[in-house]
Amino acid sequence: MSITRRTLVKGSMAAMAAGLMPLRLRAQTAQSAARTVRMATGNITIFDPYSTTAIPTMNHALAIYDMLFALDSQFAPQPQMVSKWSVSDDKKTYTFELRDGLAWHDGTHVTAADCVASIRRWLQLSGAQSVRERAKDISKKDENSFRITLNEPLGQLIDQLGNSQSPLFVMREQDADRPPSQPVTTHIGSGPFKFNERLFKPGSSLVYDRNEEYVPRREKADGLAGGKVAKVDRIICEIMKNAQTAAAALQAGEVDFLDSPPAEVLSMLENDPNLVVEDLHKSGDDYVLRMNCLQAPFSNAYARQAMLHLIDQEAFLNVMNRNPKYNHVVTSLFGTNTPYVNDVNTGWHKKGGDPEKAKQLFQKAGYAGEKLVILQPTDWAAVTNASQLLAATLRKIGINVELAPSDWAGLIARRDKRGRVEDGGWSMFITYSSDASFGRPSNSAWLALNGENGWYGWPTSDEYEALRAKWPDLETLEDRRAMARKMQQVYWDSVGQVFLGQINSLTARRKTLTGIIGAPALTPMWNMQKS
Repeated sequence: MSITRRTLVKGSMAAMAAGLMPLRLRAQTAQSAARTVRMATGNITIFDPYSTTAIPTMNHALAIYDMLFALDSQFAPQPQMVSKWSVSDDKKTYTFELRDGLAWHDGTHVTAADCVASIRRWLQLSGAQSVRERAKDISKKDENSFRITLNEPLGQLIDQLGNSQSPLFVMREQDADRPPSQPVTTHIGSGPFKFNERLFKPGSSLVYDRNEEYVPRREKADGLAGGKVAKVDRIICEIMKNAQTAAAALQAGEVDFLDSPPAEVLSMLENDPNLVVEDLHKSGDDYVLRMNCLQAPFSNAYARQAMLHLIDQEAFLNVMNRNPKYNHVVTSLFGTNTPYVNDVNTGWHKKGGDPEKAKQLFQKAGYAGEKLVILQPTDWAAVTNASQLLAATLRKIGINVELAPSDWAGLIARRDKRGRVEDGGWSMFITYSSDASFGRPSNSAWLALNGENGWYGWPTSDEYEALRAKWPDLETLEDRRAMARKMQQVYWDSVGQVFLGQINSLTARRKTLTGIIGAPALTPMWNMQKS
C-alpha cells in the first residue's frame, strides 16, 4: 500500500485529534470538579425538618425548601418568599403576598394554599407556641396571598415566622397536610437545590443538584436571608460517622468541607497549608442533659436540683473536647453570649460539683434505688463519653443507673416514649443546641417549661410559663433583660435541663472552597464556590 499525501494528512489529523482528546477530557473533568462540592456530614434518617431537630436534616431542608422570612446575620427577620405584607390598624391581621417566580421542583407553582398548610403544620411545633396561642385563623386570600389573623396583637410575629430554631419551611400542601409526627417522605421543595433521588445512597451519600429554575432574591446573601444563589452545580454529602476518617478525607482532598472536627485533630488541620479552620457558626454548642420529668425520680424537682448540683462541667467538657481553649462553663439559662445572660440563682455552681448535696436531694425526692436509664448514642463519640461519665458520677452517689447504647437513630426512636423505664422508657439523654438558641425565649423549645406540649423531657412550671408568655410583648431590651432575670430565678428552682458546658463549634475547609455562609449550627449550601 502506497502512502499518499492525502493519507498522510488524514493520519496526522487523526493522531492530533487523539492527542488532544485527553486534554479536552481533562479540562472537562477539572471543570466538573470545580462545579462540585463534597461535604462530610452526619447521617440522615428522617428528612422532615418538622419531625426532627437533627442538624443534617435542617441543612437538607435549607437546601431544598424556602422560607417566608429568614434571619440575617444580625438576627433580624427579612422577607424570602414574601414580596410584601401589611398589618391592620388593630395589629391583629397580617396579609402576605408571595413574590414572583416561586415554583416547586416538579414545575408547579407555589400557592398561598401551600403556605397556609405549612404554617398550620409549623404551629404544632413547641417553638411556635407564642404564635399558636394567639392565632385565630390562617387562611388563603387568593392564589398568591394569605392572611394570619390573631386574637390579640403579637409584635414579634414576623420575627417568629423567620426564626431559625423552629424554622418554618414551606412545603407543598399535600405534604404539609399532616402532623409533624408523620414525617414527609418526598423531597420536593422550591429551594435553590434539588435532592437527587437517583444518586441517593442511604447511609453513604446524598446528592443535591442546582435548581436551574430557582429565582433568588436580588439582595446579597446575609445570614440565612438574602439571595440564595447556587454557585456550584452539585453538592455531594458524604456520610462519615467516624470523625477521624472525615478529617483524613479532608486532608486528602476527598472532601472539601468538614463541620465540627474533633479536638484531637484540630492542631493537625490547623497546620495543614491547604486548609482553613474557622469559627464559621459564631456560636458555641451548649450541651445539655434532658431528664424525663414525667417519671420518677425526675418528676420531683428535688431530683432535678440534685443533677444541677452533681454536674462538674469542667469534667464533662474535658471528656467531650480535650482542647480547653474551646471549652466554656455555662451557668445562665440564656447561654454565654446572648443579651440576656445573668447570674441570678446560680449559687448551685461549684467547681467540681457538690456530690454530697446531690445525694441529699435525691433522698429528699424519695429516691429508693429505682433503675435510671441513660440513652447513649454510640455513633457520637463526645456524647458517648459524656454519657459514660454521667453514669459513673451517678453511681458514686449510690444511684442505680444503666446505659442504653444505640446509634442516634435508635436514641431518637426511644426518646419518643414517655412511660416508665420498665415499659421501654428512659430517664436521661444528652444533646446540644447553639448558644444563640438560648437567647430567644418565645420560640426556643430549650427555654420552655410547658410540660407535655414541650420538647423531650417535658418539664413543667406554670409560674415560669406565665413569665415567658409576657416576653413577646416586651418592647425594650431593658424590659427583656429584667424579665430574663425573673425567668432564670424560677427556672433554676424548677430545673428543666442541666448544662454540661459549651464547646466552640469549628469548621474546616480546603482553601479552594470559599463563600460559605456562617449561621449558628447550620451550614447553608448556597453561595459557596470552588476555585
